[in-house]
Amino acid sequence: MTKIDWYILRKFISTFIYSLSILLVISIVIDITEKIDDFMNSNLSFYRIVVDYYFGFIPYIAALLFPLFIFISVIFFTSKMAYRTEIVAILCSGVSFRRFLRPYWVGAFLFGGLLWAGNRWTVPTANRIRNKFENVYVDRKKAQENLYDKTMRIDSFTYVTFGSYDPNYKSGGNFLLEDIRGQEMDLKMKAERIAWDSVAGKWKLSLVTIRTINGLKEHWINSPDTAIKIPLRPEEMKEEKNKEQSMTTPELNKYIHREELKGAEGLNVLYVERYRRTSSAAAVVILTLIGAIIASKKVRGGSGLHLAVGIVISASYIIFLQFSTVFSIKASLNPLLAVWIPNVMFGILAFWLYFRAPK
Repeated sequence: MTKIDWYILRKFISTFIYSLSILLVISIVIDITEKIDDFMNSNLSFYRIVVDYYFGFIPYIAALLFPLFIFISVIFFTSKMAYRTEIVAILCSGVSFRRFLRPYWVGAFLFGGLLWAGNRWTVPTANRIRNKFENVYVDRKKAQENLYDKTMRIDSFTYVTFGSYDPNYKSGGNFLLEDIRGQEMDLKMKAERIAWDSVAGKWKLSLVTIRTINGLKEHWINSPDTAIKIPLRPEEMKEEKNKEQSMTTPELNKYIHREELKGAEGLNVLYVERYRRTSSAAAVVILTLIGAIIASKKVRGGSGLHLAVGIVISASYIIFLQFSTVFSIKASLNPLLAVWIPNVMFGILAFWLYFRAPK
């Protein structure tokens, strides 16, 4: 790394921090405008709002637009260098274009590694803070609503249905448990009431009817009350918004493994979240390379033309990513393929631009 390399890298870092700071300020102002009524109705202090909410909101919004603002930052400061003929002077001194890109590679891997680590640990922790605040103060009515006719698969063979469930009291009514293996039902248990026993870690049932089936033989048992231990806890009954985003990657992997054992449906949402955390970090490297190559050529339009091209490419990347993830969640497209399609396409574009660039 020479002085010129450090000069470019400093511009890379400072421009990104400056542009990201502006984005965060704008995002916070817009978010405050949307939630000011909820803050006032809850009589929250400024300290509570900042610590309990915006400490989680800022990492979330920064990680969400991190690759795109890397891209725009690279285009902005590189086009400025090209407009002032700095890049021409560097290349005329005998430095190859490949060598000129070295500080961009360093910055790309630096920021990509930062985003990768943040997506795995820091951002999920921040999302947990943000979601907890929103559930209590913003979406509190929805969080307190009772659930009706909720059916869940708790393992490979067992299904449970709650006719009604109150998350505040951790109790419900018209409970049904069915053990189905293949095309045959082995057990069917009904209860008028069900409540969580936090001391024993079990569910208490009242007015229970148990029906066991063995071929053509059936056996009925009626009991005033009983207790069962099943792999289901009260917190799993809550309808949490974007639950997968609030888990660190080790927690998400464990949760996916448990859902796979249950044979749960709709796992593509979890797979997409897991693979996205790596693909977004790779996007930082790809978009940095594209931005450096596009903006390094001096044109009459100056920075304005480069930024216009950058916005078009950014919008295209977002559109491809949204389409592929929606197809994965709704149309069973392979989740790994879905999150990597934009990176593959723009990676091909990056290498095409690189080999066409003057050496």
